[in-house]
Amino acid sequence: QNIILTENNIDEDQTAVSGEGNGADGAMEKGGRDFMYAGNLTDVGGMRELLARHGFSFSKALGQNFLINPSVCPRMAEACREGMPERFAVLEIGPGIGVLTRELAGVAEKVVSVELDRRLLPVLAETVGECSNVEIVQGDAMKLDLAELIRRTAPGLPLAVCANLPYYITSPLLMRLLESRLPARSITVLVQKEAAERLCARPGTRACGAVTLAVEYYARAERLFAVSRGSFLPPPKVDSTVMRLWVREEPPCLVEDEAAMFRLIRAAFGQRRKTIVNALVGGGYPKEAARAALTAAGISPSARAEELPLERFAALADAFGRPARNG
Repeated sequence: QNIILTENNIDEDQTAVSGEGNGADGAMEKGGRDFMYAGNLTDVGGMRELLARHGFSFSKALGQNFLINPSVCPRMAEACREGMPERFAVLEIGPGIGVLTRELAGVAEKVVSVELDRRLLPVLAETVGECSNVEIVQGDAMKLDLAELIRRTAPGLPLAVCANLPYYITSPLLMRLLESRLPARSITVLVQKEAAERLCARPGTRACGAVTLAVEYYARAERLFAVSRGSFLPPPKVDSTVMRLWVREEPPCLVEDEAAMFRLIRAAFGQRRKTIVNALVGGGYPKEAARAALTAAGISPSARAEELPLERFAALADAFGRPARNG
């Protein structure tokens, strides 16, 4: 295995652990099945022994819950492969001890995994370090230039994203992936059950929220399968869902100012029990301007945010912007 320590940028500020092909012919077969670690990573006893050997303890602050259900990661890897060509790359966020990473290595040409916790680097060096098509980058996915990272590590390959996301960072990280226009065709993630319900909700339902519409603008969301809380070590207090986002090539509606539309959506859902006109006023919009824009967009001032589809918010943003553009 080859462990590269670097300072100060994607190839300098981060620590990379990559397999360099230690097979008999000096290279590993595509699919990366020739691993140094021979244990079963989903076996609780084996996992505990592995982590103890490296002096690792779980961090609640980082939302660390490692998968021990052996059926979950193979299904996630297959879902990630769906819709992709034979040769493609995967960006994985939070590989943990490498359970999902190893499955992804079996379906992808290249796997680039971003891990925040430096304590897991020696664990990953043991579990996936012999895999020629896996590269582990130590860093914060909320701060790294992910598009540049992929350009450097997997140039020219179509991209999918796959991750077992910590609950506390699900929405911010998904929005960062989408807003950054990362060239991914799909994003397959394991998230808290309630988060999946929000992300996949339809307008007019109680689960619909600001993040629902934000995600809908960039992608088409679908739930794939349920994962019980007992599938993790340590077990979380809630069940989970694996879901997938099909990233859109074009948004489902046109809007002249995306940022203005998202500000309106946040304001409207910020006081979702109020009528939309009162919610907008509470969010800092002048009442008369709000009423005029709602009328121009064909929206009743007595409507509530959850009742409105994304297209109505786009029309509302354009209506708000029209007076400013016309002077």
